[in-house]
Amino acid sequence: MVSTSYPQAGTVASDAVRTAPELIELIASRDAVIGVVGLGYVGLPAAVSFAAAGFTVTGIDLDRSKVEAVNSGRSHVRDVSDEQLAKLRHAKRLRAYSGFRALRQADAILICVPTPLEDGAPDLSRVRDAASALSRWLKPGALVVLESTTYPGTTEEVVAPLLETGGLRAGRDFLLAFSPERIDPGNELYRFEDIPKVVGGLDEDSTRAAAALYEQVTPKVLTVTSPREAELAKLIENTFRHVNIALINELAVYAHELGIDIWEAIQAAATKPFGFMPFWPGPGWGGHCIPLDPAYLSYRVRRERAHEVRFVELAHAINSEMPRHVVDRITVMLSDAGKPLRGADVLCIGAAYKGGTEDTRESPALKVMTALQRRGARVSYHDPLVPQLRLAGLELESRPLSAAGLCEHDLVVILAPQIGVNWDLIAAHGRLIFDCCNALGIKNHKVVRL
Repeated sequence: MVSTSYPQAGTVASDAVRTAPELIELIASRDAVIGVVGLGYVGLPAAVSFAAAGFTVTGIDLDRSKVEAVNSGRSHVRDVSDEQLAKLRHAKRLRAYSGFRALRQADAILICVPTPLEDGAPDLSRVRDAASALSRWLKPGALVVLESTTYPGTTEEVVAPLLETGGLRAGRDFLLAFSPERIDPGNELYRFEDIPKVVGGLDEDSTRAAAALYEQVTPKVLTVTSPREAELAKLIENTFRHVNIALINELAVYAHELGIDIWEAIQAAATKPFGFMPFWPGPGWGGHCIPLDPAYLSYRVRRERAHEVRFVELAHAINSEMPRHVVDRITVMLSDAGKPLRGADVLCIGAAYKGGTEDTRESPALKVMTALQRRGARVSYHDPLVPQLRLAGLELESRPLSAAGLCEHDLVVILAPQIGVNWDLIAAHGRLIFDCCNALGIKNHKVVRL
């Protein structure tokens, strides 16, 4: 059942405005109550990190199934284990609710809701809804931090006015800052508590309080002048990756046409100890950040300056073409083997947008599989972390791998280096293999790399 028992009143009266130094002292003693709005890939790891550090954490999510899972000690996010949740629930450090009233005694609140694109424009509806709902229950003197990725200006122009509809004023009655989420789903080396945080507050007090909060759980906090610098920093991070992935994908296309092994060339370039960072080609980009975040920057620039961010637009066009390029390569490979694509039995390895996660948002693998189906191929897939998916209106189940089964497929296409896949089995028994991400690390008469 979803909990409707809300936290008891805290030590500060609702009509008392706590000063920033008092809030910082409360944070340092870890007596502050932390609220987290949105318990998905970003919010749940953040909530767990603060709870594990000794804070009392109140999580909010409108999805009642997530609330029930958290309160039952069952994680719906791979980066958080059931054991972690159960331990924190037993210690009464973390509890989830579906109503914002539960945040009425929160001293610091993180907004970690999705910001997808809708028809190419940022969809801030969840941010607006969260800020509007929070305005009714925001305690005077509290700190609010937006973590959701967005375009520069959102914290001041969208979030602040909505929070102020409750009667409090930003910078006077409550503190407000932006600190971009830097979660990398499936990355076991860098979790929430391992990644430095960037913080930009509405004013100096807001910046100091937000920095003090994150200093309790992260190794380093860098403060910037305002929320806008922090908002842009996030977009710079992922636009950098976006553009460089596009560059290497375009070079991979040309290298193939020139009969050059792009993987060997990149490995050779990477031996230079300075001035170079290796990026690797693939069937496209996916996930909740790279395909979306640069579009926020483009949106803001187009809105304010009426012109494009040309590198971003070009990178988007190149990366968007990679699934089609992969399908074209598959068509040629099968034709060379004497088999037309229509009617061919193709097994795709990896449905998530990258290895180590079950996240299929914007996954290029799904785009490739859909295109193959439209061209008449019989498509099946294997992904240990994605047991089921819907493709072109059909429900598909992940097939187990076997030596006999692999031999039955005309082609095996590796679309993501997913964990838990038996690569040796694929290499040994796949009749013809197209490795789009160099998961096998080999090339021979039957293994072709992108």
